[in-house]
Parts: sequence; C-alpha cells; structure tokens
Amino acid sequence: QPLDTASSRMQTSAFGKSKGLRATLAEGTWLEAFDGLGISLMLTCNPSIQYTVFDQLKQKLILRQTRRNAESAGDSSPVALSAFSAFLLGAISKSVATILTYPLIRCKVMIQAADPDEDDEDESEKPGNSRPPKTMLGAMHAMWNKEGIPGFFKGLHAQILKTVLSSALLLMIKEKISKFTWISLLALRRYLFVSRKRIKSA
Repeated sequence: QPLDTASSRMQTSAFGKSKGLRATLAEGTWLEAFDGLGISLMLTCNPSIQYTVFDQLKQKLILRQTRRNAESAGDSSPVALSAFSAFLLGAISKSVATILTYPLIRCKVMIQAADPDEDDEDESEKPGNSRPPKTMLGAMHAMWNKEGIPGFFKGLHAQILKTVLSSALLLMIKEKISKFTWISLLALRRYLFVSRKRIKSA
C-alpha cells in the first residue's frame, strides 16, 4: 500500500516537482503512506467480479459449442476454448469488473494524489505541516460537487485500455497452459497404465 500511494503521488505531482520514490515515501507521516487502504481492500472484489464473469461466459460458450458439435457430427467430446475466445472473454470480463469498480478506483487515486500545497516551497518549510486526512466520502463529495456523475468515471477509457489488454492476455495464456497441463497429465496417466500392464504381463 505505501508503494501504491507513492506511485499515485509521483504521477499526480506538478510538472517538474516530482520526487524520487525514497523521498516520496519519506515525506509525511507513516499514516499518510496508507492513504486509501480501506478502498484498496474493497477493490479486492475487482478480480472476483472478473473471474466470475469469465467463468460464467466460458461455461455458456463451451455448452453452446458442445451442443453444436453433438447436433452436427454427433461428437460429444469435451470442448476447449480457443485462444481468441479466451482473449475475448478475458477482455469482456475485465471491462465489466473495471466499469463496476471504477468509482472506487477514482476515489482511491484522489485520496492518494499529491496535494498541490505540498509542492509549494513556502508551505513545505512550515514545521509540523501535514496533509489533512482524506476519506472516501470526502473524495466522493468533492467529485460530485465539481464534476457530477461524469466525475466518477473520468479516465475510464484509459483505465480500460491499461488493464483489459494485460488481463485478456493473462487469461488466454492461462487457458492454454491449463489445456496443455491436462493433456500432459492424461498422456502420463496412459503411459503409466500401459507400463503397468506390460510389467504384469512380463
């Protein structure tokens, strides 16, 4: 969480006033390094939503392909997702998860964002200067007053482009590795079974 907070502050600091990682982590109190921790814990539901949507879509697609194969050729053998299908379902599931949880992501970034007053040299020289505590309700109230409902989804397209591609590739590779592992286990099981029969016959 401190690294996440430092990353957000470095990305939102004024141009030319960004500090290094160590300096960013060292400034402020240790409590400020955990800004947005509550929202980060709430955002653990993002991958849960993603994998739930992915599994539901995967089951429906496999069931449809199995029925189609059974009707056309009478083949009821198990069907595996193609690379393109896994990539597409991964992109759709991550998009759904990102859209549903983006207001929380936006609040977390606002809470962790660098305070413009902290970049002012005169302000930073004052002893005991620290940021006022920021809360999720305060961030939501500020977004509502300044930008309304669109403010909760500001930057959504960039977030989707950033996360969807990586998640889709991850799920596509995962499906291929799972398929390869399953085939390898079946081949190993068959080899061991044949070897055992040969030993008994000998």
